[in-house]
Amino acid sequence: MQLKFYKYQGAGNDFVLIDNRQAIDYQFTKERVSLLCDRRFGIGADGLMLLETLEGFDFKMVYYNADGNEGSMCGNGGRCIVAFAKQLGIITDTTKFLATDGVHHAKISADGKWVSLQMIDVKEVTRDGDAYVLNTGSPHYVRLATDLAIKDVYNEGYAIRNNAAYKADGINVNFTEKTDVGYFVRTFERGVENETYACGTGVTAVALAMAKHNNQFGTISTPIKVLGGNLNIRFDHDGETFSNIFLEGPADLVFDGEITI
Repeated sequence: MQLKFYKYQGAGNDFVLIDNRQAIDYQFTKERVSLLCDRRFGIGADGLMLLETLEGFDFKMVYYNADGNEGSMCGNGGRCIVAFAKQLGIITDTTKFLATDGVHHAKISADGKWVSLQMIDVKEVTRDGDAYVLNTGSPHYVRLATDLAIKDVYNEGYAIRNNAAYKADGINVNFTEKTDVGYFVRTFERGVENETYACGTGVTAVALAMAKHNNQFGTISTPIKVLGGNLNIRFDHDGETFSNIFLEGPADLVFDGEITI
């Protein structure tokens, strides 16, 4: 059987996307998804998404981590699937779709390359020592760092993700450093079990955590640099709730093809 796929990337966070509106006669098991995401034996990606039909929405987003497990919300994946929906002619410039963490709205530029994705509101930010812990659709740990460009993100992130507090459910680990205009972020992702070039829910978590850290209120815009490029997070903070949160950045089709499955 030949499976048609599309490879997208958003700030270096890359995904295999599949149009599953016709309910392909194929079971996307953990082993099969993991193989498709394998960079040596498959297509290679940080995750895989199915675009499916759902009444009342433009589409439904089903997301799998690179390890083959169905995952929580992926922000850059959400932006890429919006670009995919535009390419397929499902949407034009705005959309409403359902993901695992609920309803999302998004806007996309006329050329289909820049997506602004609304994220879920966040009401709780807790502390773990000098770090912040919050859920932006996926659980995140945020810690300020110095000399981040040379930090051993893999080993330090792996240790935190697998410590007694987080090992059972897992957590994404973000290290961040202040820059002249915003923040630089590097992330160890749960489910990929490695550092990725970008993490949308992760940079969102960093922006919110740093607003809390700096006692910022009102309407805030935070530019963030990641290994794969630049993203921006806009949101409102009233001191208790973070709302009107938008993750903004590029989403590009890299290539498409067919693979024998």
